[in-house]
Amino acid sequence: MTAEHIQSKAAFGPLIGLHQLARQARAVVVGMNPTLDDEERGIALRLLEIGFLPGEVVRVIAHGYPSHDPLAVRVGHTTFALRSHEAALVQVRLV
Repeated sequence: MTAEHIQSKAAFGPLIGLHQLARQARAVVVGMNPTLDDEERGIALRLLEIGFLPGEVVRVIAHGYPSHDPLAVRVGHTTFALRSHEAALVQVRLV
C-alpha cells in the first residue's frame, strides 16, 4: 500500500486522539492537538522529533494493565511507550 493510498483512505476516517485508538487499529497521523502550556508544547515537539509526523501510519499494539496506561505505539518499525496524556496530543484518522 503506497503512502498516497493510505493518505487518501485516511481522509474518510474520523479524527481522534491517538489515546482513543483501539488496539491493533491502523491510523494515520494528521497533526498535533492544541497545547495548553509549555509542558504540553515540549511533549508535542518531542513527539514530532521522534516520528509522529503527519502522514505516518501508527497503531496501538498494547495497553498497560489495569489502567490502560502506558500505551505501546508502533510508528513505522519503531515502538514507543506513551502515557495517555502524551498520546492525546497526537491527532489521527482511522485507515
